[in-house]
Amino acid sequence: MNAAAGGAALHPLLAPFADKVCTAAQAVAGVRHGDHVFVGTACATPRALVAALEAVDYGPADVELLHFFTDHAVRHDAQGQATTRFRHRSFFVGADMRAAVRQGLADYVPMSIARVPDLIAIGRIAVDVAFIQVSLPDAFGYVSLGVSVDIVPAAVARARLVIAEVNPHMPRSLGESVLHVSQLHHLVPVDTPVIEYRHVHAASEAMEQIARYIGGIIDDGSTLQIGLGRVTNEALKYLADRQDLGIHSDVITDAIIPLLEKGILTGACKTQRPRKIVTSFAMGTRRLYALIDGNPLFVFLPIEAVADPAVIAAQNKMVSVTQAFAVDLTGQVCADQVGGEFYSGLAAQGEFLRGAARSPGGKPIICLVSTDEAGASSRIRATLPAGEGVTVARSDVHYVITEFGIAYLFGKSIRERALALIEIAHPKFRAELLAQAQALGYVGAEQTLRNMRAYAVEDEKTVVLKDGRDLLLRPAASGDAQGIRDLFHGLSDRDVYTRFFRRVRGLSDRDVQRLCNLNFENEVAFVACSGLRENAQTAAHACYFVDPSTNLAETAFMVHPTWQGSGLGSALQQHMADHARKRGVRGFVAEILAVNENMIRLARAGAGVVAGGARVTVEPSGSTVRVTTLW
Repeated sequence: MNAAAGGAALHPLLAPFADKVCTAAQAVAGVRHGDHVFVGTACATPRALVAALEAVDYGPADVELLHFFTDHAVRHDAQGQATTRFRHRSFFVGADMRAAVRQGLADYVPMSIARVPDLIAIGRIAVDVAFIQVSLPDAFGYVSLGVSVDIVPAAVARARLVIAEVNPHMPRSLGESVLHVSQLHHLVPVDTPVIEYRHVHAASEAMEQIARYIGGIIDDGSTLQIGLGRVTNEALKYLADRQDLGIHSDVITDAIIPLLEKGILTGACKTQRPRKIVTSFAMGTRRLYALIDGNPLFVFLPIEAVADPAVIAAQNKMVSVTQAFAVDLTGQVCADQVGGEFYSGLAAQGEFLRGAARSPGGKPIICLVSTDEAGASSRIRATLPAGEGVTVARSDVHYVITEFGIAYLFGKSIRERALALIEIAHPKFRAELLAQAQALGYVGAEQTLRNMRAYAVEDEKTVVLKDGRDLLLRPAASGDAQGIRDLFHGLSDRDVYTRFFRRVRGLSDRDVQRLCNLNFENEVAFVACSGLRENAQTAAHACYFVDPSTNLAETAFMVHPTWQGSGLGSALQQHMADHARKRGVRGFVAEILAVNENMIRLARAGAGVVAGGARVTVEPSGSTVRVTTLW
């Protein structure tokens, strides 16, 4: 019995397939005892079919529903408890599944969704029936999987019975997203808007700051994986001044639309499918779905094709961002548990992180707010406790970003990792974390902690020198210790003597801490870095120390010989002067050996870098010269 015979008007495009058309109740009657039923994903969740199966009186026994990410595939009562009659097996614990997992009605499978199709194909993951949602057929009898391709093709290929809700509102996505009606056993007409996805809560101030940091390290020509995280989507707002960005992502959302409208998402620099937005499923609003419909700009592929690490690694400047719930001081990441409760899942983040790590200029990023929602505990832990499993191994972690700064961990020692992570923890937990790190033997007992501020990304500045080379000037951090040592050992004996006023063979840990472990209140230091941020070379170091009795700051510089004469010293002088003036410092004082003519000239030139000019006095005193710049 088809829908038309039951009194409903049959859509003209379904008329040639009337023998396949039936109601949801009729279609699910084919589910047998012990069947494993695949349920389609996210905004294409076939709700009518699942509801019909739940409603069957004396329905089939021992049925398992298998799915990735669903929306209202599980019923809940007024108290929020799951009331499903069936066992569920899920690869993602979204809002739809959390109560069921907590109640023991669902099993969470912690594995990459990109590996699921292979296991379905060989029968390791059983699929007997597939519930999916598709578009209307075209004139040739092909339907589109619309907004969710992901693991659907693998499930359809394995199932003995494929039942499709046919929805006229489902957009026709292009790529590898079509099935012929001959592959479908039952067609169940539905006429409901495609499920829409919006972030319910506004981003917090901390999330916004993290998003700014993420946006700040994404270069022109990058290829982005955006994910579903709130922070990740917020970061796209801070890319409005970039050029030729591309998308290669497991999922896309409405966050890409403004960048498309501004002409930023050209995909011109992509090495795989240039000028195309490649994805596996979409979660957004009708605005996004209308944009996808029949649009050749969008290429929808099965998840195993999108999340192939080799394909990801081949992309130009691939950027992958994962939101985490906790990171320990060695870099281990928990991203699918909160307080012992399973929350979200692995999705395909492992493949994207590893692929981005191998991409030329790629950036694999872990981000998290530094504290829990109440601000009562740090999400940067000394060690991950029971109930916070390791989702990402420390060996795969590169960038970690909180609202207090950016830490780069790859290739770093445990000591360097611990210090870098402590510096981006919430200030009220930094002293405790340092003590815990020392107790664990991660850092030495002599290590101190001076900086209790957030990393001042606003104090970063890229300068182009007179010889055309460019450098990043940024605040110094404890992690710069080795770079400063390398800079020191690159100086000539004369440069060392004129900087330290004595013969120095090396820098002790205490010496280095005086140069980079500063409080940034009355002691400030900057480094000039060349090359990639994750493998930068320290070309220069500059610092100033404020004397509270005079409100004048004493300055000192080190510039590597290969950068001397390029204008770097002047650039650092200007950057520090701008910084100090904003802090209300009256001026700079420099004690310089009389034979150090270059530094004397640099100090004199300080008058020219201050808006409105400044007054410079030079006072010889034996073997030294005291240069004072007042503004």
